[in-house]
Amino acid sequence: MSGACFAEVGNDVLCLDLDSSKIRMLEAGEIPIYEPGLLEVVRRNRAAGRLHFTTEVERAVRFGTVQCIAVGTPPARTVPPTSGTCSPRRGRSAGT
Repeated sequence: MSGACFAEVGNDVLCLDLDSSKIRMLEAGEIPIYEPGLLEVVRRNRAAGRLHFTTEVERAVRFGTVQCIAVGTPPARTVPPTSGTCSPRRGRSAGT
């Protein structure tokens, strides 16, 4: 999701995932999660040539000048505060 948003504002983005089935899905114009409006953002930015996907770690490391690491969204609201997930009440990382 973060990569699609970075591409939406005009950045050239290469997203890395070690799960090749997710990368194949993304390259085929589908998304492995549901987020309202995300599919359209991904498709629009793929078509514009700003959003790319890979399973190749070395390629991803060499790409661009900024590296962002995003992790999976917890499946439930009961995640312990030490996990570093975002806390909407405080608007910052719960681990800081």
